[in-house]
Amino acid sequence: MATLDSIQAKIAKLQAQAEAVASSKSTAALEKIRDLMHKYSVSVADIEAFVGKRRGRKPGQAATAKPAASAAKYLDPKTGATWTGHGRAPAWIANAKDRNKFLVAGAAATSGRAAKPKAGNYPRGPQPALYQDPKSGATWSGRGRAPAWMASAKDRSRFLIAKA
Repeated sequence: MATLDSIQAKIAKLQAQAEAVASSKSTAALEKIRDLMHKYSVSVADIEAFVGKRRGRKPGQAATAKPAASAAKYLDPKTGATWTGHGRAPAWIANAKDRNKFLVAGAAATSGRAAKPKAGNYPRGPQPALYQDPKSGATWSGRGRAPAWMASAKDRSRFLIAKA
């Protein structure tokens, strides 16, 4: 049976062998790199400059450039805390029905964008029925996929609800 000392001696011998193999392989790799650098006239400074570049960066843009921070649009009058309007709303404005009272003076001009709805935007939630099937009485709001009784109809006007 092997003793602890003999096992530790074997481990030390194997670790020394592993270090020798690793150093010989790294030496060979370094010699290959040096030969390639000499062949193509590449210096260490050229490599450092190339490694420092990031892909997708525009020429002349600094490597540490960060996107510009957004200006604060909302201000809490009690604490002085600000919010840009991006991301999750802070607690002091999250439940406010009218956020206009929290607007910063310079942001008032840009907030008009939210008041004008874009074309194609519809209110969320259930909508009033616009069409009704005279046979079954089923209704459809006109949004989403048409039901089977409406999908095959060429003239949808005969299904319109009079009060709609």
